[in-house]
Amino acid sequence: MRLLAKNNISLAKIGIVLIVSGVLFTSGCINKSTEEKPDLNGEFISAPSFEPVGRDLTEIRQSGVLRMITSYSSGAYFLYRGIQVGFEYELVREFAQQNDLALEVVIVGPDENPYELLYSGEGDVIAANYTITDERQNIVGFSRPYNLVNQIIVVSDELGVQPESITEMEGIPITIRRNSSYFQTIENLREQGYNLEIDLVSEDMDTETLLFQVANGTISATIADDNIFYASNKYMSGLVQGPQVAERDEIAWAIRPNAPDLETRMNQFLRQHYRYDENGVPRRSAFLNVLRRKYYEGSSQIAEYFNPELENNQAGIISPYDSLLQVVADEFDLDWLMLTAIAAQESKFDPNSVSWAGAVGLMQVLPRFSEIPEDSLFIPEVSAREGARIIKDHLDHYAYMDTTNQWRFALATYNAGLGHLADARRLSIDQNKNPNEWEEISGSLLKLMQRRYYQHARYGFCRGIETVRYVNEIMNRYETYEAILAVSGSREGGIPGIIGIKTLN
Repeated sequence: MRLLAKNNISLAKIGIVLIVSGVLFTSGCINKSTEEKPDLNGEFISAPSFEPVGRDLTEIRQSGVLRMITSYSSGAYFLYRGIQVGFEYELVREFAQQNDLALEVVIVGPDENPYELLYSGEGDVIAANYTITDERQNIVGFSRPYNLVNQIIVVSDELGVQPESITEMEGIPITIRRNSSYFQTIENLREQGYNLEIDLVSEDMDTETLLFQVANGTISATIADDNIFYASNKYMSGLVQGPQVAERDEIAWAIRPNAPDLETRMNQFLRQHYRYDENGVPRRSAFLNVLRRKYYEGSSQIAEYFNPELENNQAGIISPYDSLLQVVADEFDLDWLMLTAIAAQESKFDPNSVSWAGAVGLMQVLPRFSEIPEDSLFIPEVSAREGARIIKDHLDHYAYMDTTNQWRFALATYNAGLGHLADARRLSIDQNKNPNEWEEISGSLLKLMQRRYYQHARYGFCRGIETVRYVNEIMNRYETYEAILAVSGSREGGIPGIIGIKTLN
């Protein structure tokens, strides 16, 4: 059984998303084609041919969701043992949490235009090691910067040389994408008289893909931001650092030009973590320094995840328990990706996990509600089957609902229990709202945190905000996994989660 009837969610629009621009819809926007607009230097950038939607901070808060457009790469966003991680992801997530927003991630698929996703409202911010350029500023607004990077040439060690100057690159083709900040760098160097040869490739070839091809000798050289090179160099062998070709490029978040309140709030947040002193030297917060060390300077987890030779990668595309959860899902006629998303939410795939409430194991089953001995619930196979049995029972309880609501109600019940869900549904009925619609029930769950409502509820106080977030996060995570599987299935071999997926720098 597939999980969703896709009434409100599809593979083209998912909480953490693989987007197909041909199905983007937004009010007042009919023509979704793009036009190629050359800038003053002749570089072509795809600009939307429609006006950006009116979705500023107020509308984002009303929806409760901030949508982050990014790439699936070691520097921005990826899965580590099934858990969502990445420098850009963690930084945007911190901003979202401080503003009491859920975070959805929009993964830009092949041939997709991030500006269209931004203008249409499918995403709210582009966060992908994104360089501020004059050309891009004609299309989008930018936050204040939160990083400085240098562009460097990277060559294959099969060339047997380590070029130290730009002139030493003459006769060596440099492979880059046209619609990248690197292309303009090379054009500027050519205008200065350097005889550099460019090999242009498809826009679907991201920086890490090109670095991988440099490492195995398929191409001779490329250009990368130094932070991407340092991260990639931890798990790729065969890369040789060449000369620097640009310095102090500012990295920032791109937002819609008609979202001034969002820009102001983002700038307030980023100012806490990154600013220049009187000498122009960057000063970073402790939080930002931790992220830099984690993902760029000393990241063992990046090397462990992306190195194709490490045994960990054989555990599964999504998590270490892919095979187990696939088998269990088949037994209970469930979607294995949903079971995986629940396990990630409940235990972060730690089979020895114990919650403050006494829930244990991979699926965080409460022993008092299970006939399985508590010690056995720490066994992944046992926990997976018991968790699947419980979620299946909840799905059957709501079998009369449409598939999307059925799953959301089942997840909420798995988290809060049937009693609190029954209270929320009765409250919705009392307020003339539909008790079978999750959007109505989620509001009632929040009300059950207020004394004037929970004092009349049969099961009393319910920390509804946790349950609402629980459901939203699992649904978003499920959709993330679905997007990643879709992309992973489009390639053969290579580095897990990178090859064939576009980055935006």
